[in-house]
Amino acid sequence: MMQREAVVVIGGGLAGSECALQLAARGVPVKLYEMRPVQLSPAHHTDHLAELVCSNSLKATRIDSAAGLLKQELHRMGSVLLSCAEEAAVPAGGALAVDRDEFSRLVEERVRAQDLITVVREEVTQIPEGHVVIAAGPLCSQALADEVTKLVGGSSLSFFDAAAPIVDALTLDFDVLFSQSRYEQEGEGDYLNAPMNKEEYEAFIDALLGADRVVAKEFEQRDLFQACQPIEEIARAGRDAVRFGAMKPVGLTDPRSGRRPWAAVQLRAENRDRTAYNLVGFQTNLTFPEQRRVFRMIPGLEHAEFFRYGVMHRNTFIDSPRSVDATFKIPGTGVRLAGQISGTEGYVEAIASGLLAALNTYAELQGAPAVSLPLTGALGSLVAYATNPETNPYQPMHVNFGIVPPLEDGVRRSKRDRYRAYAERALADLDAYLATRADLFRGVPIS
Repeated sequence: MMQREAVVVIGGGLAGSECALQLAARGVPVKLYEMRPVQLSPAHHTDHLAELVCSNSLKATRIDSAAGLLKQELHRMGSVLLSCAEEAAVPAGGALAVDRDEFSRLVEERVRAQDLITVVREEVTQIPEGHVVIAAGPLCSQALADEVTKLVGGSSLSFFDAAAPIVDALTLDFDVLFSQSRYEQEGEGDYLNAPMNKEEYEAFIDALLGADRVVAKEFEQRDLFQACQPIEEIARAGRDAVRFGAMKPVGLTDPRSGRRPWAAVQLRAENRDRTAYNLVGFQTNLTFPEQRRVFRMIPGLEHAEFFRYGVMHRNTFIDSPRSVDATFKIPGTGVRLAGQISGTEGYVEAIASGLLAALNTYAELQGAPAVSLPLTGALGSLVAYATNPETNPYQPMHVNFGIVPPLEDGVRRSKRDRYRAYAERALADLDAYLATRADLFRGVPIS
């Protein structure tokens, strides 16, 4: 007989919400703790469940990308939050981007519909006994962070993370901005582009490098998570670094000149009504007045009003390879970790870790074997990387094809064909594994 005592899930973000919903769907009572609005975090703006903080993009959907493969794997495992994201999608070319408010609303609707989930709005300062999933994210309260640090023996690390600004569409100059995606693909025109000539770009870089910052220090590489480096830190790597990164003009044609611009800033819609736009890749540590001054130098944004300024904050994660087992459980405890506090980085990765935490907790309650996903998959390879004691030093990691086993057929392929072959192999292996684990999915609706 399955234990009926409630599993405690700490944190109402992506991982915690997915975990709670998956457990409840399997008949397991859940107490879902979320400290907001009683206790606020440095980066959140609302008290909604599953609030997206840094960006509204959940990355690529192409099957020949690791992010796209992960989404396919989550579909096969019945992710609830992925279905919410697709329902709340806004145009973003080949990426899955969402209306943030609609996404949170859909998640909260799913949680409220589950009688087995009790949402508790209070800060957790002591980890309770029993089965616990800590999905408090990298911005958990200091009291909870201290408790986690005690459990893992002090193996906590930290890095700086940043978010990009969001601007009011009504204050943009659409005589300058043009709609086009960088590459020819279905959904072309989902982005706005602000073109720059060489002189405009050089002046912009000068202003960016000379602007006042909130955290006034020269960051070393170990301080910054690669995917969320502030735009000004990228510019410090070289004057053309931004032009070959977030502002690359490849595949774009300025309709005013009929030519490719020297550089271009892309803006992605934040909601379905396209009343707000995110400056893609423009995570920043600049002060708010400096963001107004410098980012209004971007053609088409001279009079931009900011719904949200970019922010930078410290994130905390544990040294997973030396702190948890292969299911992200802290040995000798009933505590399992999920989401970014475990060092797996990315929105969809957080959803995946919450689903996996639920499956492993459910398996434990049933006395069944733990989940052991194929290493050829996006999620299986990430779990293996994040829990392998030989992974040293450990830094936050997205899913990527660099950590999957190589193909063994010896056939030479282009990069895209190789990645597609990785995905086909991964999904075949996952399907075969899931067919052996009907105990985890029997009677559970697949989203």
